[in-house]
Amino acid sequence: MAEYLSPGVYVEEFASGGQPMEGVGTSTAGFIGMAERGPVAGVPELVTNFSEFKRTYGGYLSENEFGEYRFLAYAVENFFVNGGSRCFVMRVAPEDAKCSTGFVPSEDAPVLSFTAKNPGMWGDAITITMTQQNKAKTQVKEILTDGTDYKYKVKSSSGFLAGDIVAYVNEDKIVYNKIVKSQDNIITFAEEFDEGIVDTDLVPARVIMTCEMRIDVKFEDVVETYENVSFNIESPNFITKKLAKSNLVSVAYTASEETKIQSPFAEVSASGEEAQVVVNFKGGSNGDVSSVSAADFIGVDNGAGKRTGIQAFVDNDVVSLMAVPGVTDPNVQLSLVAHCENLASRFAVLDIPRTSQKVQDVINHRDLFDSNYAALYHPWLTVFDPLDKKNIAIPPSGSVLGIYARSDNSRGVHKAPANEVVRACVGLDCQFNKGEQDILNPKGVNLIRSFPGQGIRVWGARTASSDGSWKYINVRRLFIFIEESIKANTNWAVFEPNDENLWDRVKRTISVFLNGMWRDGALAGGSPDEAFFVNVGHDTMSQDDINNGRLICVIGVAPVKPAEFVIFRLTQKTSDSE
Repeated sequence: MAEYLSPGVYVEEFASGGQPMEGVGTSTAGFIGMAERGPVAGVPELVTNFSEFKRTYGGYLSENEFGEYRFLAYAVENFFVNGGSRCFVMRVAPEDAKCSTGFVPSEDAPVLSFTAKNPGMWGDAITITMTQQNKAKTQVKEILTDGTDYKYKVKSSSGFLAGDIVAYVNEDKIVYNKIVKSQDNIITFAEEFDEGIVDTDLVPARVIMTCEMRIDVKFEDVVETYENVSFNIESPNFITKKLAKSNLVSVAYTASEETKIQSPFAEVSASGEEAQVVVNFKGGSNGDVSSVSAADFIGVDNGAGKRTGIQAFVDNDVVSLMAVPGVTDPNVQLSLVAHCENLASRFAVLDIPRTSQKVQDVINHRDLFDSNYAALYHPWLTVFDPLDKKNIAIPPSGSVLGIYARSDNSRGVHKAPANEVVRACVGLDCQFNKGEQDILNPKGVNLIRSFPGQGIRVWGARTASSDGSWKYINVRRLFIFIEESIKANTNWAVFEPNDENLWDRVKRTISVFLNGMWRDGALAGGSPDEAFFVNVGHDTMSQDDINNGRLICVIGVAPVKPAEFVIFRLTQKTSDSE
């Protein structure tokens, strides 16, 4: 409480009523699949458009090399085409995929060993160019050598650091030296300069300069430039520190075995006379795609920042939708569903094998699942392939996730993501008629169908659950939205006094949020009382709960259900005869 020690007027603010709540996002997708390049472990990368995806992960993959695992790029592209705005991507690669490497001055005795940041043949296209550069110059004003230390007073010691290599050009001869100490315009060197180094002229004819390099790392149209790179381990410009920021390469430095003092450029130059040193990369490999198994997509939990595959999304609390495009291995899909169920904050969209073109084949695959955190879609979509310049079949999951995002943004998460046009789709890999859908729809298989004059549309909105309470996708996703929004907006209540005042504030906070949802049409009922209830107090908590620090709030909501069957009953009206 505030202290009142002297006379005066005190104005104080206090919290009354509930806290404002903001709904969490529902349309951020997570994709796992094979790509040309990109990290294969760690934190999934955020992508906000397909051009950004291509910069990080490369373009389309060839069917000849990657086969059934080539659909990640197509899925992400169609996610954005169909209305998605952001997604996170995790790349999968064969275990024997290798990173490209480059060495200078030679592979047998390297001073610098460069390695592409991630595996794949893409790295063979990297080139590095190194040219000489100087970050600082000055002139020697006076020799202070006392017989044991080689000290020199300079005009300015700014930019000269202990450990730096410096060069002094005397006519046609270059003399190199190493700084031992630099302070207050006095520099101590490892070796003695000749007496002719002193230059007190206003426009100096003789200067000493630091020896650094400029490094340009180039891949396709991407160029990373690093200025004043040094081999001085104490310098902030030390090569491994500077290139740690690179998205293309990493570098290891091995000091030259020569004892003589020389410039960094001389260490990496084969002859020491080149104007620049060029490093070409080689040895990259995409690995044996045929060796990829379900375990590669499921991933390994090696701890934060080292996870792979599906496991890499454990620490990502932004993603609310998940897919492994085109991978229909039951082990992978069941692992994805389990991931979504365990976190209870995201929803999986599953593809059915392309070869399942008969009703019974589709049912056989669908019967592997029973979860209200997943939905299955079929058949595959026909789209134009910019790589092979022809129409190909791609899995529907990427397009469907884009439709989820589009529906969420235009109508809300409570609207079933169905009866929506699939953009950029020129056809279906196979056609299912109404009679076949009559069999598949009750089973929880969401078909994509073509209607004359209405385009190709998603024509189903059911989960893969046998529980009728969670039959519809929008109901499950609405509850995820409500649960995550409450979780994200009620942290303020933790460690507050657990009394009637707190209970009232919590109840008001949640009630205002749910009332807004009801007004937006997300909840059923003609009034707020019919749409939801929020109970907190002695009816929901025992004294033992309160004594053990538990605040229990019971919430009930009435979700809107989609009009899946629009039925018009008509009869013939006849005039009454007189």
